[in-house]
Amino acid sequence: MSGFRGSVRPGRLRRTWPRRCNHPAVTTAEVPLLDFAQVWVGTEGAWRVRDVTVEIPASGVTAIVGPSGAGKSTLLRLGNRLAAPARGRVRYRGDDVADLDPLRLRRAVGMVFQRPTPFAGTVRENLHVAEPGTSDDELAEVLSQAELPADLLDRPATELSGGEAQRVCLARTLLTRPGTLLMDEPTSSLDPGARLALEQLTRGLSRRGTSVVWVSHDLAQVRRIADRVVVMIDGTVVHVGAPDSLAHGAPEPVRKFLEEAAGAE
Repeated sequence: MSGFRGSVRPGRLRRTWPRRCNHPAVTTAEVPLLDFAQVWVGTEGAWRVRDVTVEIPASGVTAIVGPSGAGKSTLLRLGNRLAAPARGRVRYRGDDVADLDPLRLRRAVGMVFQRPTPFAGTVRENLHVAEPGTSDDELAEVLSQAELPADLLDRPATELSGGEAQRVCLARTLLTRPGTLLMDEPTSSLDPGARLALEQLTRGLSRRGTSVVWVSHDLAQVRRIADRVVVMIDGTVVHVGAPDSLAHGAPEPVRKFLEEAAGAE
């Protein structure tokens, strides 16, 4: 099994995966973050993803956008083997994910879900689920990365606000030092203030080198956070481009989706 690289982050929370050795002339920066090749997910007559071929670059924030039921979350979950293709191939930084150990992959490719999922117990105990034995200083550091105060460690997780709970879940994910974050509509249950705070936090992580793939159906949010956009409709990718490309020269299915989305806002 070939190696793959996690994040290279400043400070104590740092881990470097082995350098790829089977393509010595190719650096990680030149390889797509995720490479989907003729991917199908589902069963005959009930395909959730249909013949998707698309590359997601390693830099910046890529938003996957589309109407409900378009296959966005399914495509995202393929990135760390929470879903598996019935046909086709998925590569992470050049390696076929089917050949990678799923537990190790999920530490390098962290997932933040639509609703926060804190466990019973204190914030400290929630963080120790990801990395048992981590010192309070290191926990305080990762809380700081999630823009949370260290004195939150002793608070019961069930007493957190929605925004705090989502950021604790993000901090729990960051403890595994992921090089990549997969964000599955992480702000859908948050109030506007908490939504903007999480967007800004994610943009900051991206600027510091974390690759981010963010699923959303909120076009205003996509314009705020995304460097590029992948549009999915009916299980297929119908458009890839910069956010402003949605307003200029997008194909008919995308224009129809944009009109419907604008009417719903």
